Amino acid sequence: MLPASYQLPAAVVLVIGGLVSCFFGYRLFRIVLAFSGFVIGALIASSPFGVSDTWPMLIAALVGGLIGAGVLLAAYFVGVALTGAALGAVAANLMFTATGQDPHFLVLVLLTVLGATAAMYLQRYFIIVGTSFGGAWTLIVGTAALIGDRTALAAAAANDVWVAYPLNPAPGRGWVKVAWIVLGLVGTTVQLGWTGGERGRVVRRKKKS
Repeated sequence: MLPASYQLPAAVVLVIGGLVSCFFGYRLFRIVLAFSGFVIGALIASSPFGVSDTWPMLIAALVGGLIGAGVLLAAYFVGVALTGAALGAVAANLMFTATGQDPHFLVLVLLTVLGATAAMYLQRYFIIVGTSFGGAWTLIVGTAALIGDRTALAAAAANDVWVAYPLNPAPGRGWVKVAWIVLGLVGTTVQLGWTGGERGRVVRRKKKS
């Protein structure tokens, strides 16, 4: 968790990153990968430090963020596979949400693997859906923080479960799941219709001469 004075700037970064990911995720996928890697790396690297350790935390967050961004950029196709795997995990959780149960481990693994595999062959569509819904959640958290939601303001700079796990929102915030789904669908539509570029795979196969 970042010190209080840095939480508002973190919320601004989340809003900007969410907008780019939600509506331009496919066209700017490498930028989205770098942003996602930076956030993940910064959270992991800064988590051992307390709020009072301002400078060590910031330095660790910066170094961890740069490493995370570099790893995802270098492993481009790993990023594509992770996008599919994440969608598979979300699908598994949605299947069991209606029954109020957690998904069985084997079902979760199966759908995650299937999602990662399918993403390699249907890259455009998996990237669009993944970046749209991922960006939508980031945008919601950042916007809530900017308009004065103290819980979101603190969570925007931390790894609270309701931030990292959209299907388990904070108590009294059940509306965020609906807002997330609606905004994710809007982002998917925008990318498919206007900003998602040409159809087909991300990487073109070279024509034989």
